[in-house]
Amino acid sequence: MKRRWWRYLLPRSAFSQTVTLIACLLMINQLVSYLTVTIYFIKPSYQQINQLIARQINLLFADGIDIGREHFTVVDALNAKVHGGEMQIFNQKQAREAGIEDSTYYGFLSSQMSQYLQGDAEVRISQHQGLQVWIKPPQAPSVWIRVPLDGWNENALSPLNLYLMVIGALSVAGGWWFARQQNRPLRRLRDAAQDVSRGDYPEPLPLVGSSEIIEVTNTFNKMAVSMKQLEQDRALLMAGISHDLRTPLTRIRLASEMMSAQDSYLQEGIIKDIEDMDAIINQFIAYIRHDQQHDRAAVELNQLITEVAQLENRIDIQLKLGQCRPVNASSVAVKRVLGNLVENALRYGDGWIQISSGNEDDGAYFVVEDNGPGIAADQVEKLFQPFTQGDTARGSVGSGLGLAIIKRIVERHHGQVSLSNRPAGGLRAKVWLPQWQDA
Repeated sequence: MKRRWWRYLLPRSAFSQTVTLIACLLMINQLVSYLTVTIYFIKPSYQQINQLIARQINLLFADGIDIGREHFTVVDALNAKVHGGEMQIFNQKQAREAGIEDSTYYGFLSSQMSQYLQGDAEVRISQHQGLQVWIKPPQAPSVWIRVPLDGWNENALSPLNLYLMVIGALSVAGGWWFARQQNRPLRRLRDAAQDVSRGDYPEPLPLVGSSEIIEVTNTFNKMAVSMKQLEQDRALLMAGISHDLRTPLTRIRLASEMMSAQDSYLQEGIIKDIEDMDAIINQFIAYIRHDQQHDRAAVELNQLITEVAQLENRIDIQLKLGQCRPVNASSVAVKRVLGNLVENALRYGDGWIQISSGNEDDGAYFVVEDNGPGIAADQVEKLFQPFTQGDTARGSVGSGLGLAIIKRIVERHHGQVSLSNRPAGGLRAKVWLPQWQDA
């Protein structure tokens, strides 16, 4: 079943889901608050102001308009009745000059004013020079009456806007803090799980957060302790077995040295078997060995590659070294990786080995290639599992731990290792390690 495209737009992490939920609740709260304040506070206030202005206009026209004198217009007659500058009367031309065209028409105020004045009235509001209300009364449709509201400050924030801004800021800050507190234990748990997957066992995590997080953290702590104890028991078991096996192997080798010359062919076979068994024991010990973080330093890959190539006297290794950044690694561990890869190339190859290096992304890499029979593509990933060998293509006798040891070391260095077949035949092993970062 295909997922709908809009589902990819939905938040995936717990943090983003929490923030989105809080944002939606905040928007609903802001909308409800705005409508509530507008309907129950702002609108009644404007209705009250509208009613007071209507009363003043009705009083203005209560005694009629005296225009008996020559050139005495309706505007002059109305202005003569106004005292204290509480109202200003304009004709159409004067109103345009005073800024009536820059004012805003309000339908609900006009409807209320029409009811109060018992005729078709029009109400406009202007805020360019303070808050001013313009009214066209039905008693004199040719004039405009302007009423300044001096108690209103256009530059000041309204209580509603201030309320919404404060509530919004506090809600966002509180939501961010809540989501951060909820996700901090999860991030700590994620980092600890990554450490455990690399074989590092951190101290028990603090039991903080919600009850579900505390339960998960407590379970993880118990699991980490059990895995650490299992790892220690396995290491002790392997070390004990290795030690116990070496003692009889040493006695067998001493006994083989005392064999007569007539049994020299048996002696050589016994010694070879003892050396193979000793190599297998060393691989067991290497597999359970941990390369600690404090051994890391800035390592020059080309220098280690040159040293490993010089120590190998069984074959002439071709080097194709490029520019390499210093990598964050343990030189002993990287040498072990190189040695195991070269040993595999010697064992399974056909007399040709090449090691190349270079920079890639935020680190450096080296590649070990041989000209052996290669390996089936579906068997490549299985080779990294302990006690697994590609016997079908590269048949040999061994413990099957060589590549598992390499993978374990590389992953503990936060690097990557991959295998692939060469086009010309043979196997290509590539190891990438992260760049060294100066403190």
